[in-house]
Formats: sequence, structure tokens, C-alpha cells
Amino acid sequence: MEILWRKSSKSSGAEGNNCLELAEHGGEILLRESDNPDVVVRTTRAKLRAFLGGAKEGEFDDFA
Repeated sequence: MEILWRKSSKSSGAEGNNCLELAEHGGEILLRESDNPDVVVRTTRAKLRAFLGGAKEGEFDDFA
């Protein structure tokens, strides 16, 4: 089965390769950097939801 990667419409760079891509496969959420697609991080929906919630609340703003 082919993995269908999605990236944000806010991706930047000349070729849109300055972004994170996400996909769902085999019950897991997969993340990768578009400029290094061979490295894939696997997580669950619950863990991704917790991370996104923290990001929306500004918990990681000091990294940007």
C-alpha cells in the first residue's frame, strides 16, 4: 500500500521542501521532513493530539 503524505499549505522553500509531512498508515501517524524523507517518526493519534494541543497553547513558542 502506498503511503499518502500530506504537507501544510504553509510549507516554504523554493520547492516547498521546508516542511513536515504527515501520513496515516497501519493505524499509526507518520511524520517526516520533506528534505530528509528517509527518516520517519511514528506516533499515535493520541500523542499527536496532545502535542498539537500544546503547540496551539504556545508551550513550544520558545523553540521558534
